[in-house]
Order: sequence, then C-alpha cells, then structure tokens
Amino acid sequence: GDTGPGGTVNKPPALGGATLGAALATGVPRRDGPAAALADTDDAAITARTDSYFNRTKQIVSRFGDTRVTYAVFLRRPVVCAPRLMLDWLRAVAAARRIELRIELMHEEGQWVGAGDPLLYVTGSLVGLSDLETILLQKLGAACVAAHNAYQMCLELPQVAFLAMEARHCAGAEMQEMMAYAAAVGSRAAQAEGAKGFIGNANDATAHWFGQKAGYGTMPHALIGYAGTTVRAAEMFHETYPDEPLTVLVDYFGREVTDGLAVARRFPDLAAAGRLAVRLDTHGGRFLEGLDPAESYAVLERHAPGAIRRYRSETELRHLVGTGVSAAAVWKMREELDQAGFPKVRIVASSGFGVGKCRVMAEAKAPIDVVGTGSFIPDAWSETYATADIVDYDGTPRVKVGREFLLRHNDERRKGRDTA
Repeated sequence: GDTGPGGTVNKPPALGGATLGAALATGVPRRDGPAAALADTDDAAITARTDSYFNRTKQIVSRFGDTRVTYAVFLRRPVVCAPRLMLDWLRAVAAARRIELRIELMHEEGQWVGAGDPLLYVTGSLVGLSDLETILLQKLGAACVAAHNAYQMCLELPQVAFLAMEARHCAGAEMQEMMAYAAAVGSRAAQAEGAKGFIGNANDATAHWFGQKAGYGTMPHALIGYAGTTVRAAEMFHETYPDEPLTVLVDYFGREVTDGLAVARRFPDLAAAGRLAVRLDTHGGRFLEGLDPAESYAVLERHAPGAIRRYRSETELRHLVGTGVSAAAVWKMREELDQAGFPKVRIVASSGFGVGKCRVMAEAKAPIDVVGTGSFIPDAWSETYATADIVDYDGTPRVKVGREFLLRHNDERRKGRDTA
C-alpha cells in the first residue's frame, strides 16, 4: 500500500520540530531528575520519601538513646488483609539495615478485618523503624481496600468470571502491581466461598498474581477504527492469532446487535464452539442498539421482573434500565444472539462494574459470562489511609488518648501468627 509517486513509501507527517522532544513539547519546561530512581529500600530513598518529622524523630532518638517499641497498624474501615507487598518491603529494609524485627500478623492474607482492628504489630528499634512509617502505610492501605472491593464484587456475581483491567487507571507501575495483587487477594478469598473470581488480567507484567503467564485481551476500539468495520477488525485479529478465542467489541458504531450478529455469522465455527464472545462497552450517553427506556423495562419484565418492582435508587435504576451497559442491555444482547441461533456466543461486559453495579446485575440475573473491570480501585482515596501508632515503649504500654483500643493487652485480638 501506502506509496507515493515513483513507488516511494509515504511516511507519517512529522509531529513538528527537529527532535522527538521538540515534537512532544507542550509548553511545560523540562525538569532535570535523577538518572535512575534509588531502590525504595535504600536509606537515602527512604529519607527523601518519608515525612520529615519521622526523620527528625530518628535523629533525636539516636542522640538521646534508642528504645524498643511496638507499632500497631490499622485502617478505619473494614478491609481484606493484603499485606504482602508491605511485608516484603519491610523485611528487605530490615535485612539491608541489619536490624531485627518482630512482625505479628493478626489476620492472614485474604481474611476480612474490621474497622480499627490492627492488621499487624511490628516490634523493633525506634531508630530503625521511625522513618519507615510513611512508606509502610503507602504499601498497605490501598491494597487492603482494593482487595475488599474485589472480594465483594466476586461474591455479588459468583457465577461470573472477572478480568482485571485496572492498569490504565493506575498512577504508575507500583500502583499497577499493588492493584493487581489486591484483586488477586480479594478474588482468592471469594473463590474460597465458591465464586469464580478473577481468572486473569489484561497485561503481562502482573499476570503472575492470577496464576497466568500473560494478560488476556483481544482488541481496543482503536483497532476497530483502524479496520473500518467491526467484522474486518475481527477478521484481522483472527488472521493474526488464529488459535486464540475471539472477543469482539461491538459498540464502536452503535450497532451492538447488528455487528455482534454479523461477527457470529462470519465465524460460525468459533460461535458454535463457544470460542467467540461479544464485549459490551456501550457509552453511558446512549442506549444499546434497539433499546430505549420503555423497551429496557420490557426486556427486564420478560426476564427478571422482580428486579424492577421494588424501590430503586437513581443509580440502581441506571444500572438496570438506563443508558450504557445496563442489565437490560445484557439481556437484549442475549435474546438477539439466542434467537439468531448463537446460544454459545459469550457476553463480556465492561464499563463501571464496581460493587454496586455487580449487585444490581446479580439481582437482575443478567446473563454475563465475564466482567472486565478495574473498578476495585478505591473510589474514595481517603478510605485507604492506613495508620500506625506506637503502643509499647520498652515493655511499657503507652498510646495517645483515644487509641487505647490498639493496646496489645487485648489478647483476644490475637488471631494471627509471627511472620518474621
């Protein structure tokens, strides 16, 4: 293809400027940074990243005499215990500093933890521990809340498989690793109660948390735009990856039903073998093809009348019969596929599947095979704030007024075991 006069290859137009840096300039001046980030177990990195008053505390205690202390670490809301990333880092720092720590994990990984209930106690040198609090809490709180969200989502739809699609919403690689780990922890907790849970994720780097070697996924909207039609995008994918199951986005042109059936007719063998799926990702500003408010109610009246006959909040109604990927949209797609003779074509649903939406889908018995979601990422970041308080100074229980519930003389709290 793309050739000009005389057979020369047409190159994409330059973005502007003589260099890539100039081409991408946005008016924001460059900021010189370190050539490479220090490992977060390095003392200089810890000093730079921690809150200054912890650094000053370390210097003061070093001057006036070290003491052995015990920290209690907790969150102010219910969570699922997801401490591994924090524990790995804490042990690595202890090894690098050659300090001895005693870590008492009060709840095993994957266990539910009540609000204010200590997740762990850490005992050791105040000089060695005082500057670690900031980073320790960073590595714990968000993971525990995200694990709780994933756990709830899986339990709301126990017969549905989940695919973690959080990477694009994460603020960098460390958060990406943390959120994938959290989803895996929450998933395993739900699987222990009979749910299918998360079967994998959408990228290679964090697939190991789900027992996979690589991420799952077939096509973004960009490929359909490039191909020009939904069917052609499916053909391109199948020609490139002939042995892979095929999941096709069908909302690009606003013809979910038409294009979904066209793809099924183009690939009847895959459809009959259950190796073809349509993914619904309909924009929240419109209804799925063939639906409007009245027809959405009619679809649910045929399949799940109880779901719409009780009081609903505005958000619940939107999930049931509103625009975007509603329960009515999923049922409509299932109806059309079955009536056209494609009962084994699977439905993958995405777009805002948090705990609340999963609950509504379950009540509507929506025939979803797989949910693709990153909505286990905490909505209210303030809920992820973990807290650590010293509760013992060299064998003497002492804590600030109001936090007496953390004191270790409450032996009934001890549910875990020593981990280090």
